[in-house]
Amino acid sequence: MTPAAFAIPGDPDRLTGGFLYERRLLSGLRVLGHDVAYLRLPSSFPDPDPADMDRAVAMLNAVQPARPLILDGLVSGAIDPAGLARVRAPVIAMVHHPLALESGLDAARRDHLHRTERANLALCRHVLVPSPHTRAILTQRYDVDPERITVARPGVDRTRLPRDPATPPLILSVGILHPRKGHDVLIAALSLLPDLDWQAVIVGNPWDSDHAADLHSVIAASPVAARIRLAGRVGADRLQRLYARAAIFALATRYEGYGIVFDEALLNGLPVVSCRTGAVPDTVPEEAGLLTPPDDPAAFAAALRALLSDQARHGRMAAAACRAGHALPGWSDTARIASAVIDRVAEAG
Repeated sequence: MTPAAFAIPGDPDRLTGGFLYERRLLSGLRVLGHDVAYLRLPSSFPDPDPADMDRAVAMLNAVQPARPLILDGLVSGAIDPAGLARVRAPVIAMVHHPLALESGLDAARRDHLHRTERANLALCRHVLVPSPHTRAILTQRYDVDPERITVARPGVDRTRLPRDPATPPLILSVGILHPRKGHDVLIAALSLLPDLDWQAVIVGNPWDSDHAADLHSVIAASPVAARIRLAGRVGADRLQRLYARAAIFALATRYEGYGIVFDEALLNGLPVVSCRTGAVPDTVPEEAGLLTPPDDPAAFAAALRALLSDQARHGRMAAAACRAGHALPGWSDTARIASAVIDRVAEAG
């Protein structure tokens, strides 16, 4: 099998969908027989200081030309294009979503990231993306030839716990504590449902500490604060128990390049309430989810109310979620798609 290299910044065990994807992809490629060298780049990406930028460029330039080099999107979207141009190995970018589409950026930062990522994508031999939506964004806004883009949808683990629904019904949200995930919108929506019986748990690594503190304050000020728990980071076993006990999966996201948590919700037979943004409409089947406009707590609350108040509808959507979950690909499928890309890039020289 073709040898390769995979460059990921910082701790690869961080609890985000993107890092989970890359851990599973690295493991899957090795299972298939690829000799994949793992490069741990500075954790400061996508905002490296000059020393970290120079160190990263040097590490990438040390990769031999015979090893196609997969670059995590935090690197491929932010590394100095002049430095990337000196890399001898053929580069495959792994773009979960373009960095310029992140929430909370000022205009200058957004423009810089767009120009940098666009220049770097022009230097890459190929691009791996998790969804057709991300492929469309790269072709329309970044001028990437669609022939150079391959969709490698995230896989799922088939193992799950038996259903054990909690009383009152548990609304589960999973996503890093970052403004893009819209947990503030979810809390505002829940505050509009004091008359219904429910409890809510928000699971997520405090990626943005200031935002995490803000969320605690928002919950404390809510009239339903006693029913909302901000659980922070939890272990895999605890998360599986929460999925098994939940009645609804809710994520009021402002943007998703894919959203692995939606697949986990479907696999566990949970109806989904989320937002019509990014790749969410492509990821959540219409019959298994209710999608609202982003940043609209009233609409989000109405969707939650519809599922909490109508058990027949909830049952139909839960059954549809189960069917969709059973049809999802496994991680071995994701690895095989990426493996074929590595081989093609190597053969092209």
